[in-house]
Amino acid sequence: MRTCLVVDDSAVIRKVARRILEGLAFRVVEAEDGTDAVALCRAAMPDAILLDWRMPQMDGYEFLRELRRLPEGDRPKVVFCTTENDVASIARALHAGADEYIMKPFDKDIMTAKLQEVGLA
Repeated sequence: MRTCLVVDDSAVIRKVARRILEGLAFRVVEAEDGTDAVALCRAAMPDAILLDWRMPQMDGYEFLRELRRLPEGDRPKVVFCTTENDVASIARALHAGADEYIMKPFDKDIMTAKLQEVGLA
């Protein structure tokens, strides 16, 4: 079974993402900030990461840079989640190593489409 790490400081977003991802046959692991997410990735690298951009302690950009330096850190497909819709933020995330992005709020159809785009659905 594929694993998806959901990294978001909002418990509501994590819950919504979990329901969608479990319905798509993913095992879901959660982290509420980038620091916790790095520790989880060091323990067991997931197949996919749904990553919030704005979080306390370590934001999505910092996490992504750290992830890509870890052994096997280039393996997970990273879909970053944001409320930002400006081109500069999206370009920065993609340049840092994100594979795709998704706008909040999202639903099952949007999530499925994005996971298909990165080869995971």
